[in-house]
Amino acid sequence: MQLVINTYGSYLRKSGSCFLVKKDDKSFEVSANKINSILITTAAYITTDAIKMAVENNIDIVFLDAHGDPYGRVWHPKLGSTTLIRRMQLEIYDTADGLNLAKGWGLKKLDDQIALLNRLKKARPEKGDDLGSYIQEIERSREDMKRLRGTIDFRRQEILGLEGMASRAYFGAISSIMPERYRFTGRSRSPAKDEFNAMLNYGYGVLYSLVEKGCIIAGLDPYVGFLHTDSYNKKSLVFDVIEIFRTYIDEAVVHLFTRRMIKDEFFEPLEQGIGLSKDGKAALIEAVNAALDEPISYRGRNVKVRNTITMECHRIANSLIRPGTELPEDFDVNVLDAEEE
Repeated sequence: MQLVINTYGSYLRKSGSCFLVKKDDKSFEVSANKINSILITTAAYITTDAIKMAVENNIDIVFLDAHGDPYGRVWHPKLGSTTLIRRMQLEIYDTADGLNLAKGWGLKKLDDQIALLNRLKKARPEKGDDLGSYIQEIERSREDMKRLRGTIDFRRQEILGLEGMASRAYFGAISSIMPERYRFTGRSRSPAKDEFNAMLNYGYGVLYSLVEKGCIIAGLDPYVGFLHTDSYNKKSLVFDVIEIFRTYIDEAVVHLFTRRMIKDEFFEPLEQGIGLSKDGKAALIEAVNAALDEPISYRGRNVKVRNTITMECHRIANSLIRPGTELPEDFDVNVLDAEEE
């Protein structure tokens, strides 16, 4: 489970083999062996013995800002990029293999967007023609991307341009099915300009922390990216890999709006934008966790979405050092939760 600390002034400390969460005169305990990550989303206190117990139990501690973006984390010091994997990340960058890797992530993202819109279209026959037009736009971008050859540096702007066109169609389609008051014009970030993007940005922040952790556990260097270059001094590989998981967050957020689960008190004004309140963050995190805990078919196995993130990062790392080979069936035994083992 994920332990979320989202109440101002909360206090987290160790109590035997449990974490004790306290706020004023209220408190509760959670066993360390039931937790796989701790999210701290507001001003709170955490003791060093709680941090030590988390590290010893391989529990990720992630600190999120008001927009849901991770600004810090604590993890086990032995989880680091291996020299060989990092060297291969650098070596294939200027090759056709590097382009194919980045292009594969882009194509997977577009495939997932098309699949989600088709599900939304099936549930809304009256919107069939409009959604069908948006889907066709994304399919055209996909076909153009599929034909690209060469190296990443040579094709980067074309890939980003095609992704941009597909994104405009995709979010245009999503906006068209929103309740009238929540329709929006494109993506907006830091801060969001509307309620939908406020929810989406925070959800992506939660996803980002999981992808970063997956990269680190798999031995990938999160700073050595492909499509998103390391010249930005950011964890560019995380921005690459996160693309293939975004639609899980998209669908969770869409359902919050289309199923009329959104409340005015979920939002609060920010300077030049909109953010999430404590209640909004709680509702979103609950929806995101439900989506990430949903079992899906992954390479012939029934696996929770959240565990496919680490598995996919392992697959990427393995493809770099052992091209053309697949991972053994039990490679992920240490990263899957007890229920799936």
